[in-house]
Amino acid sequence: MISRSLLVKNAKFRLAIFKSSLFYQSLLQRSNFLTSSHPFSPSQESHIPNLANHKDWLSPNETIKIFQSLKDPNFTLPLFNQISQRKDYNPNEALYSTVINKLALAKDFDAIEALMEKIKLERKCRLSEEFFVNVMKIYGNLGGRINSAIKTLFYMPSYKSWPTVKSFNFVLNLLVSAKQFEVIHEVYMGASRLGIEIDACSLNIMIKGLCQCGKIDAAFAVLDEFPKQNFRPSVRTFSTIMHGLCDRGRPDDAFGLLDRMERDGIEPDAITFNILISGLKKSGRVEEGIKLYDRMVIKGCDPNPGTYQEVLYCLLDAKRFVEAKDFMCRMIQKGVNPSFESYKLVIQGFCNENLVGDVEWALKQMTRQGFVPKMGMWKRIVQCLVSGRIEPTIFPYEEIVGS
Repeated sequence: MISRSLLVKNAKFRLAIFKSSLFYQSLLQRSNFLTSSHPFSPSQESHIPNLANHKDWLSPNETIKIFQSLKDPNFTLPLFNQISQRKDYNPNEALYSTVINKLALAKDFDAIEALMEKIKLERKCRLSEEFFVNVMKIYGNLGGRINSAIKTLFYMPSYKSWPTVKSFNFVLNLLVSAKQFEVIHEVYMGASRLGIEIDACSLNIMIKGLCQCGKIDAAFAVLDEFPKQNFRPSVRTFSTIMHGLCDRGRPDDAFGLLDRMERDGIEPDAITFNILISGLKKSGRVEEGIKLYDRMVIKGCDPNPGTYQEVLYCLLDAKRFVEAKDFMCRMIQKGVNPSFESYKLVIQGFCNENLVGDVEWALKQMTRQGFVPKMGMWKRIVQCLVSGRIEPTIFPYEEIVGS
């Protein structure tokens, strides 16, 4: 890895190389960066406070308060243009952040990009990494401008600010969330150009992205990088790959990863078992899913609400409806409410097996939870009535729903 001290000494030289690289050009082609904002009409301008000719000296804090009290965020940019023409214009990071946040409220992302260009040219103050992370959050989370977030990361050196792995990982995670998998690897490979030493979190994000796009073998390759980089994978590292394997019908490979995980001294948690139980259920191996729950309890791993729900689905898929009812009772005692779908399935099962009292129990219990039985459930019960499986007097509708 490149040391940060060496990087800073050669910043100008390395930035010039970076700008000429194919990597930089490929990101540039993906950008939607605009350097101008939409103009305002004369009628709009008339509603903006006239600060260009305001004679009193405005301190940076006073200027910030003006923007904070601005009711219509659409007037932010023209007001900033006025203030930037004043002799006492002396912006700092707090002012820039306030203006950018106001523009974000107006959803004027073109204006934010124009302002970022202006800030780069002005170079009035040093900007922290938190400032750039905030801008990237606005681009990515509010504006959907992922390419602008990428550009902000790689343009930070031109603002005399070098990113750390914190901002780098934020952009990686942003790309994974946006499912822009084709760009993730390019950005990841750009870490050394920014002098960033990746950490375990970087590798975890890469694994998450690879699993989501179905590149499980590549995710295993990244897992093998952990010891090479002197990192230790976490339980979440393994669980992410297990989830990818189970989603693609490979629960046996997921269990192989569980064995590797335990050999490495990493204890599986409830989420790990939830993934495996769900994977077995999807593959039709519900009995194994139920047994895995028993193994989990024996190991001393406390189930969470998701665990109970997955096991309940296994029991329902196995048509073990009486056991499912007992398990639902245990869930309710522990303060975990079964899902609406669970009640629907268990009622269907009780009707099929002519378990009259159990149907009544399920209907009353689901209404206590706030669920309203849908027409399909009542139709199913009526079908049982018509077929003679259930006595009509056993279900007083008003009593059940009224309870």
